[in-house]
Amino acid sequence: FAIDTMKAFNTTGTCRPNEHYMVDITERLEIIRGMVAQGNYFCVNRGRQYGKTTTLAALADFLKNDYCVFCISFEGLGDSSFAAVENVCAEFLKILKRHARVNGSSEAMQSLLKEVVPLGCKEIASTDFTEVIDELCTLSEKPVVVMIDEVDQASNNDGFIKFLGVLRNMFLSREMFKTFQSVILAGVYDIKNLKLKIRNEDEHQYNSPWNIAVPFDVDMRLSAEGIAGMLAEYKADHNLTFDEVFVGQMIRDYTAGYPFLVSRICQIIDAEQYTWDKEGVLKVVNALLKE
Repeated sequence: FAIDTMKAFNTTGTCRPNEHYMVDITERLEIIRGMVAQGNYFCVNRGRQYGKTTTLAALADFLKNDYCVFCISFEGLGDSSFAAVENVCAEFLKILKRHARVNGSSEAMQSLLKEVVPLGCKEIASTDFTEVIDELCTLSEKPVVVMIDEVDQASNNDGFIKFLGVLRNMFLSREMFKTFQSVILAGVYDIKNLKLKIRNEDEHQYNSPWNIAVPFDVDMRLSAEGIAGMLAEYKADHNLTFDEVFVGQMIRDYTAGYPFLVSRICQIIDAEQYTWDKEGVLKVVNALLKE
């Protein structure tokens, strides 16, 4: 039997280029690659369903020829994993060990992680953690980049906050010890605001783990031109005739480029077989407003 391999518009989970219609974000990735090349530590903080996870996945693929990239998430780990900084260090290395098999890490790196993180390991001292990362980055044939998605899942835990401080201290000691080329966090909250969620009311000053993070000013809104390019691919796949430039601009005007809303409008037009014109877009916009 035949399998329908036609792409679709996606509004849940990570968008994948071979499965979903997507706006070309190459220009955005080039800017972020420049930040990585400079050795920056930063947080991609945007609203929910703003394409953060999709951007990290695309960035990992974009960087893989020049960097050894670990794109990980703390989502799904229990509170015990963040009880203390030693627990977070152990969980972090266990996640790296699992990812090392699929991200192109050298055999030497994989062997090191297997040795230092045995099964059942629940605690690793921060000083030992720093030494492991030093050796790991020394063994790597390429500079190592780590991306941590869903940092909000761990931000209520003091152990995780202290772990961020460990990463900061490693960055400040880069002239003496090897460490990650770049650390990229992704979440709804700005990294500087994570501490405010667990500090006492009388403690409002920012603490040291945050003054190393550079601002992330990359525009993650989708442009009218980008939306039109996505629609052009859809139009060709479905053998349709419509003005993708006009429709793309109209969708951009109504959504301000918010990725979820852009994809949702296109998804509904496709599913309900509305016309790809002003009338069709307005039908969807009115339906979304009622929702």
